Amino acid sequence: MLLEVLEEARACTICTDSLPLGPRPILAASSSSRIVIVGQAPGTKVHASGVPWDDDSGRRLREWLQIDDAVFYDSERVALLPMGFCYPGRKGSGDAPPRPECAPTWHERVLSGLDSPRLVLLVGQYAQAHYLRSARQRTLTETVRLGEQYGALRFPLPHPAWRVRGWMKKNPWFETDVLPRLRTAVTEALDLQDPSPAT
Repeated sequence: MLLEVLEEARACTICTDSLPLGPRPILAASSSSRIVIVGQAPGTKVHASGVPWDDDSGRRLREWLQIDDAVFYDSERVALLPMGFCYPGRKGSGDAPPRPECAPTWHERVLSGLDSPRLVLLVGQYAQAHYLRSARQRTLTETVRLGEQYGALRFPLPHPAWRVRGWMKKNPWFETDVLPRLRTAVTEALDLQDPSPAT
């Protein structure tokens, strides 16, 4: 069932006319995935390679999680489900928001094919707006800082793009309080003995 949904999603063309580089849906999941990482949308590097999080943001995310590429890209353990599956183009000084058609069309169908996910990482404002809705705080900073109130399953994070370096300097509690809690949650969700070294 999930394999059929993934095949359909990877062939999706509903946003073709709005995609400057054309459709190339990029996602990964397995029925046994224990962690679901809900990101934003592929950038140009990921669009070119076809590999989710194959960029500086992905490397920073793996450092936060303290898992290596082998674990991160093992869909039997980790599902990679962006809010938009295709590169959405540019807007201003950065990428445009994920296409709004994508998550409502595909997310529930993919998630319903997972047996028992233990942790859902909501990476960035778009994932948090979709999954937390009115429960999120006024700002992303507050949503991340108060993340424990969303329970053991949902874990809000900032997007690990280059701009996050300045944000982390202004919010040192992220490294001292949130990252240790995140790494413990990841270790427990994946039944790891210890966090594996980041690459």
